Amino acid sequence: MDLNSLMELYRFFDEHIALKRIGVVVIYALLAKGADLFIDRVLRRLAARTRLTFDDALISIVHSPFFWTFCLLGILHALVLEPLSMPWQVVLPAAAKSLILVIWLVAALRIINLTAEKSFAVVVNRGTVGRDLFLLLKNLARVVVLVAGLLWLLATWKVDLTPLFASAGIAGIAVALAAKDTLANFFGGISLFVDKTFKVGDYIILDSGERGEVVELGIRSTRVKTRDDVMITVPNSILATTKIINESAPVPRFRIRVPVGVAYGSDLQRIEEILLEVAQNNPNVSPEPNPRARLRAFGDSSVNFELLCWVEDPSLKGLETHKLLKEIYRVFMEKGVTIPFPQRDIHIISDGVGVSAATPGINPADS
Repeated sequence: MDLNSLMELYRFFDEHIALKRIGVVVIYALLAKGADLFIDRVLRRLAARTRLTFDDALISIVHSPFFWTFCLLGILHALVLEPLSMPWQVVLPAAAKSLILVIWLVAALRIINLTAEKSFAVVVNRGTVGRDLFLLLKNLARVVVLVAGLLWLLATWKVDLTPLFASAGIAGIAVALAAKDTLANFFGGISLFVDKTFKVGDYIILDSGERGEVVELGIRSTRVKTRDDVMITVPNSILATTKIINESAPVPRFRIRVPVGVAYGSDLQRIEEILLEVAQNNPNVSPEPNPRARLRAFGDSSVNFELLCWVEDPSLKGLETHKLLKEIYRVFMEKGVTIPFPQRDIHIISDGVGVSAATPGINPADS
């Protein structure tokens, strides 16, 4: 076929708009088939070589939307080649755009569900966020996508959105006033999640002094279980605006302080060695950082030491303090180290008439 024949064929198609439109649709259909083969033969095989399963599922979701988008773009292109009669000039292109929007809206919702399904177990097991808050965020993302898609669809059909936005603003004000505390707790929970103040499983100390483990980070409140197995429920709005001590951050390892008093006249170097030996022989005391023994003060009745050591988790604080104190007492008794206690000396003097005590409040006759 020579150049003149091609020109004749082009003029023929150009004079017959229906054939021209069919040709455009066929070209886009061929492009859609090419994209379909590329996704199926290339991208899917590349994804199969990875250890992740998310990419395989993602390709399966977007496979069909890409194909049908190319086909609908061909129809849309064919419709705008030449003006149509009213109302088809408005209805048919808007319908094609709407179909493309609906296809990708469904794909976006499937991607959100896929992401939530793949992330749910990991996020909940790590204690990053509570189960109900995670599901709320998932549903919130779906609602945002649906609302955005609906507004885009209305804009495609040239629907005036001003009354809708005005009504939404009035309804939003009414809801905000009626559910002020609920919204404050909800956004407080969001701020706790974004700031990573604490997570499920962390040991925290509340501003009121209670200490416990975070067992649930919910939509409205956070639940903390104390060492007495008492559940404390605190609204998220309060937690977001008060001082919280997180004993599990930035690392779970926690330092405990064990106060020890010995009698004056004791060998201080030997006492320090005994304390370090007791800490090093405890399997639950972390070897890094090294345990330390520090002389803190000369008390009224004793020389005051403090044993500083680290345990792997704040939940071991009470139990390991108990074990260290028992072992220190046993070793002190074994090695003859005196643990002092307050004592009083009573001096009895005679004035020739009777006996009196030098210490007020004690009856000399009872001495």
